[in-house]
Amino acid sequence: MQRQLDVESDQIRKLALIQRRIDAERRLAESSDPIDMEALESGFVKAARSYSDRRGISYKAWREMGVAAAVLGKSGIARTRG
Repeated sequence: MQRQLDVESDQIRKLALIQRRIDAERRLAESSDPIDMEALESGFVKAARSYSDRRGISYKAWREMGVAAAVLGKSGIARTRG
């Protein structure tokens, strides 16, 4: 019974995350403000290593999310991490 509740909870969480992504994509598409990718990358580089350490996020997980290897290198996140 608990396993079924966990699966249902995971599915509800997944559904909510999908909707959040859809909403964010819509807001981004509607936005007329230019995106400063250099500033975003710089902020990521500054924060990613400590965030990864705290959350146990591996190099491989970041790569699967689409983060470029060069950006991870700048962040100090090594390939040997998981």
